[in-house]
Amino acid sequence: MSAAERSRPCVAHVAIIGGGPAGLMAAEVTRATGAEVDVYDRMGSVGRKFLIAGKGGLNLTHSDGFETFVARYGSRQAEVRRWLEAFDADALRAWARELGVETFVGSSGRVFPLDLKAAPLLRGWVRRLRASGVRFHMHYNWRGWDDDGALRFACEDGQHRVDADAVVLALGGGSWSVLGSDGAWVQALQQRGIDIAPLAPSNCGFEVGWSEHFAKRHAGQPVKPVIVEWRDAGAVVIRKQGEFVVTANGVEGSLIYAFSAPLRDAISAQGATEIRLDLAPGRDAARLARDLARPRGSRSLSEHLRRHAGIDGVKAGLLYEVLSKAQLQDNARVVAAIKSLPLKLLRPRPLDEAISTAGGVRFNALDDTLMLKNLAAVFCAGEMIDWEAPTGGYLLTACFASGRIAGRSAALHALERVRTAAAIQAQRS
Repeated sequence: MSAAERSRPCVAHVAIIGGGPAGLMAAEVTRATGAEVDVYDRMGSVGRKFLIAGKGGLNLTHSDGFETFVARYGSRQAEVRRWLEAFDADALRAWARELGVETFVGSSGRVFPLDLKAAPLLRGWVRRLRASGVRFHMHYNWRGWDDDGALRFACEDGQHRVDADAVVLALGGGSWSVLGSDGAWVQALQQRGIDIAPLAPSNCGFEVGWSEHFAKRHAGQPVKPVIVEWRDAGAVVIRKQGEFVVTANGVEGSLIYAFSAPLRDAISAQGATEIRLDLAPGRDAARLARDLARPRGSRSLSEHLRRHAGIDGVKAGLLYEVLSKAQLQDNARVVAAIKSLPLKLLRPRPLDEAISTAGGVRFNALDDTLMLKNLAAVFCAGEMIDWEAPTGGYLLTACFASGRIAGRSAALHALERVRTAAAIQAQRS
């Protein structure tokens, strides 16, 4: 080894596969260590799902206090807490401000950019990453590893092979495959002995099995205000008020998504589950009974319900869907149904329709740095890890936070490998 070679600084090379928020954040912190960084994505541009998610207003994070925020991650809150302790909602808002994107807290506590748009933030971020030296490779579809341990990609000009000192996998879950997250990585990791929980829909809709008449007449209509109540096998009651949307197949929307994890798990265990709807949150049963007891005269039942119970449109349709003609003539049964209408959920809608994904690389397959225990120098970040969260900015925040941990860990690991290899080479020289 020449004197020039001995004086050359050790430069590590990190490959990041996946150009969503977790992957881009991993690229940012990795590049900040001085490592060379290449980002590979199978789509034509990065952040496709991020852009679509922000189409109606980018919900970047949430203003909950830290403990409340952490609790949103359910059974995985202990693991995700460690990510958030290093990069929480306030840190994410400060990071956005550095990109020139100011944020505000909406009436629901959710945090949005002032212009509500995702595109300006993403453009500014990618521009800054490119200026820092991060290299982007589009239409690179990861195919696992070759026999020599190099990364394999299928790209427009054929097969491509990449050697890296460390790898960050940020490949997303299995929802919205048209935007890049198709879950194809599962097989490649399972072949390497990685423990993976089956991918499942999260923040998803559910099928109900409406009559043809109801579906044709009411699909696309919002049900609001309404309270949804669900009891688990241990009789624990969850009640939330909000709104949801009737679809041709069943129900979806923010209020349904808030229940999606326990509903999905209950259906998996029992074959189906039932929710209860309070169609008149502002009226108690006694008042409804008095109001509906008024003489109907020549008015139809639908008009009577509209005038004296505030039940019309899709809410009236739900009553007619669940109650028989005879039951609709019984005021006591009608009042009971308005305050607690049973709705049987048959199954979640398909994974590809879900907003996000549950399942993925199990935490017991990862060490504290998010490196795979069975694959040295390979780190995971984002939605491909086995955690889930409700909508409201919690998903994005944890993706950003995990990307920072995986990226920094990969950079340090890669640098140590390069230094060790250089030291061994120097001894041999």
